[in-house]
Amino acid sequence: MNSTLVETITGAVVLAVAGLFFWYVASTTNLGAATGGYHITAVFDSVDGIAVGSDVRVAGHKVGGVTDVRLDTNTYQAVVTLAIRKGLKLPVDTSAKITASGLLGDRYITLDPGGAEQMLQDGDSLTHTQSSVDLWGMINQYLFSNKNK
Repeated sequence: MNSTLVETITGAVVLAVAGLFFWYVASTTNLGAATGGYHITAVFDSVDGIAVGSDVRVAGHKVGGVTDVRLDTNTYQAVVTLAIRKGLKLPVDTSAKITASGLLGDRYITLDPGGAEQMLQDGDSLTHTQSSVDLWGMINQYLFSNKNK
């Protein structure tokens, strides 16, 4: 076997392994969460810990991801674009809140479906949102407010 053939086979194997790795990463992180799905927006006062790629969950089950986070310069609120997987219909009165997976865990957006009969469509916006709770800020406020008493 000449060295050129060995190098060609080795290169093909390396490319195949790299391709499988990228396919695995794309499928497990749900980078294409809304391929064939739809996008909705939600406006929050604060989005601490939320970034592009953060999970969107319903009842603890991942149903999509965050595709964009931007600041509305008129209201100084964060506008978050959520990609929702194909086939999941959410009522128009669905609410969104930022939650952590533990005391120091990653933050994600939880959707709580409402009871309306009309469903959200691509491009719609959620009107009921709750920003993340700043636990350390609350602890500091409690500690320092008690010192002054």
